[in-house]
This record gives sequence, structure tokens and C-alpha cells, in this order.
Amino acid sequence: MIVLKSKREIEKMKMAGEILANCHKEIAKIIKPGITTMEIDLFVENYLKEKGATPEQKGYRDYPYATCASINDEICHGFPRETVLEAGNIVTIDMVVNYNGALADSAWTYAIGQISEEAERLLQVTKEALYIGINESKIGNRIGDIGYAIQQYVEGQGFSVVREFVGHGIGAAIHEKPNVPHYGLPGKGPRIKEGMVFTIEPMVNIGDYAMKMDDNGWTSRTRDGKYSAQYEHTIAITKDGPIILTNQER
Repeated sequence: MIVLKSKREIEKMKMAGEILANCHKEIAKIIKPGITTMEIDLFVENYLKEKGATPEQKGYRDYPYATCASINDEICHGFPRETVLEAGNIVTIDMVVNYNGALADSAWTYAIGQISEEAERLLQVTKEALYIGINESKIGNRIGDIGYAIQQYVEGQGFSVVREFVGHGIGAAIHEKPNVPHYGLPGKGPRIKEGMVFTIEPMVNIGDYAMKMDDNGWTSRTRDGKYSAQYEHTIAITKDGPIILTNQER
């Protein structure tokens, strides 16, 4: 069942989203060659505590960290670690913030120092794919319209879209209905209605979309070892169009 959110609930989620967005802006200031993703994870946990928020994914299905930190060929759910980041790496930091019971979810991929032209283009295409998906998130459209628009754009740019991981509804729980694939056919899936709140979070690979899982049971990575990027926002559907609750530009 898809749970529609009231204006009051959306406003609470917007407050969580603002904390999350500001946290990402602070990460952008410190993430550079020489830092570790474990240091970033500790920074996030302390930042959220100072704001009266908590990292919702810590403890979720026994996940042990405040963030997911996925490096280079890791698609998602990478564990923070003590490995020093080097110029040329790309790193996706993904987190879910709980503020007074309201949740928001956002991932962002960061370039570490100077990266290759191919990796730079991967980041640009992935971010653009996110906003193309958001633009399709209008009352009366269907969930399939989002995935179709993303897939057509990404594949038209010569990259591939991960199939195994999708966007999702969010509210009182991290994962709610509907699932929001980043591929598919137009006109398919649930009708988009006012009050829906969900994430759009395309994971885009330089090579093939095939993936494999690490032994930790969480981290997925590209099977061919090529880089993968991800950008994610939590959005709310209103009669005036989609609102980005995790907007970093406000």
C-alpha cells in the first residue's frame, strides 16, 4: 500500500531533508585526497547529533555505520573504512536522516581531486539523470515514466543503469511503497498522486550494468570493475509539482 503524506508530514520531512542537505554541503568541504571514509562517517554522526538528528540506517538490519561510502566500482552500500582516498577516486556518500521521527534520504557522488574525463562525464550524466527523473514526477504520470526517461537518457550517453537497486517510498520507515526503478517502460506502474514521497536515486555505470556482491552481504560492485556513480534526492509530490526535500541549493 502506498501511504500518502499530509502537508504537515511533508514539512517535517523537509526539515530532516534540510539537515541532510546541509550535511552533504559540509562533506563537500572536507572530502579530499588523504581523508578516509571512516573519518567522514564519524563526521556525519557528530554533525547529525549536533543538529538533534540521528542516522536512521545505523542499526537497520544490523548495518553498523551512519553512512554508506561506496568507492570507484562499488555501486552502493559500501562500508566506511580506514583506506585513504586518493586523487582520481570517486566516492558516493549515502545517508538517511531521522529528525523527530521524519526521514529523508540522499546520496551524492564526490570527485576526489582530479578525476579522469570519463569519470567526470559519468558524474555529470548521473546527476542529470536524477533531475530528468524528478521532472517526470508529476501528478498523473506513472512511476514507469520516471525510469523510462532516466534509462533513455543514460543509455543514450553510452552508460548503463543498474537494475537491482531502485528508488523507494519513504516516510515513517526507510523503505515504503512504491518502488521506483530507473529503467522500464512508460505508462507502467502506479499512478503518481499528490502526497506521495519517494526517492529517485539512479546508479549509473561506465560499463555494463551487471553487478556482484561482496562477502559482507551489503556492498555491491560492478562485475567489470568499472566506475559507478549515484545521486539521490527525496521528493514530495504536490499539486504544484515535485518538491526536492533534500535540496542542497537552498
